[in-house]
Amino acid sequence: MQIGIFAKTFPRPTIEEIFDAVAHHQLDCVQFNMSCAGLPSLPDRIETAISSHIRASAKSRGIALAAVSGTYNMIHPDLQIREDGLKRLRALASACRAMGTEVITLCTGTRDPQNMWRWHPDNTSPQAWNDLLHSMEAALHIAEEEQVIFAIEPEQANVANTAVRTRELLREMRSPRLKVVFDAANLITGEQGQQAILNEAFALLGKDIIIAHAKDRDREGMFRAAGEGILDYTHYLTLLQASGFEGPIILHGLDERQVAGSLQFLKDKLAAKKRPGFLQS
Repeated sequence: MQIGIFAKTFPRPTIEEIFDAVAHHQLDCVQFNMSCAGLPSLPDRIETAISSHIRASAKSRGIALAAVSGTYNMIHPDLQIREDGLKRLRALASACRAMGTEVITLCTGTRDPQNMWRWHPDNTSPQAWNDLLHSMEAALHIAEEEQVIFAIEPEQANVANTAVRTRELLREMRSPRLKVVFDAANLITGEQGQQAILNEAFALLGKDIIIAHAKDRDREGMFRAAGEGILDYTHYLTLLQASGFEGPIILHGLDERQVAGSLQFLKDKLAAKKRPGFLQS
């Protein structure tokens, strides 16, 4: 597995300085965000020169773009906002190859009109699910045209809030261009029962994971940097290995001061998995 990080973890005025910070920590890859290039996270257009600049800056430092963020609220109650998000997603997809990646991360959205990461009770409604299916079908047409892959992340605040719901979406779409970003911290709720939750999640989603995230959760339910919470990383990495995952594992949910500690924690856990007996832990 390659270890990467959200590029936004390093607030710098230029793309070069961001990638310099990534390289300083000897990280292999990033999950990029267009805000790092001084643009909106989902711009309405991306100049070819900017895409080429991003690619060249990363490549010259030996850094791969594991993915770029394309998140927008796919079930926003305002149809016009959903359509605008889809339009911007097309602009991003058309720029991906020039940037040096083929993966765009998405979220499945919420009915909350102000906050894309806040739960709304209408997320469980049949209409919200139908809106997601329509939005995802339109997005996947773009994926086919632009030859990119979309990766969705189960999020407790979003309509696809569990592994079961995410599997249902994959089954409905039946597209090889729809994959999964897996973040174990999104799915557990406490120390008790987390292994069973993750076992079920990997049974449902393991073969479709294209990116893994590395953050943590504390006993109060707040997200923390990897290694600073209750997530059983030994079990998490065991399941990743057993699923055949060989892709990037991306640190996030941390600030720059925490990078060295979380990175060392993750390296130690990954080194331990190579020792005899790791898969039986």
